[in-house]
Amino acid sequence: MEPKMMPAGEFKAKCLAVMDDVQAKRSSVIITKNGKPVAKMVPIIDEKQPDPIFGFMRGKIKIVADITSPIYTDAEYEEFYKRKAAMYGVTTGKLAKR
Repeated sequence: MEPKMMPAGEFKAKCLAVMDDVQAKRSSVIITKNGKPVAKMVPIIDEKQPDPIFGFMRGKIKIVADITSPIYTDAEYEEFYKRKAAMYGVTTGKLAKR
């Protein structure tokens, strides 16, 4: 991801908001003076803090059914492979070879 470029005057006016944005989005900002880069603000990566991408859905979803059993019956698989064979002339499923 490309770092955002920001003039020093704008950075001075929005410093605290920019710091919050850098921390929250884990992005970096290059501060420029007269169009030339002079400083770069980057987020501090805390090794003790887990990465927010892992576990971000924890507590937000609820499993309401069996998630390990097949979603289709053997008869439905049979029908699928029969249709596939009719369309393409090949069979690749173990159920269709009966």
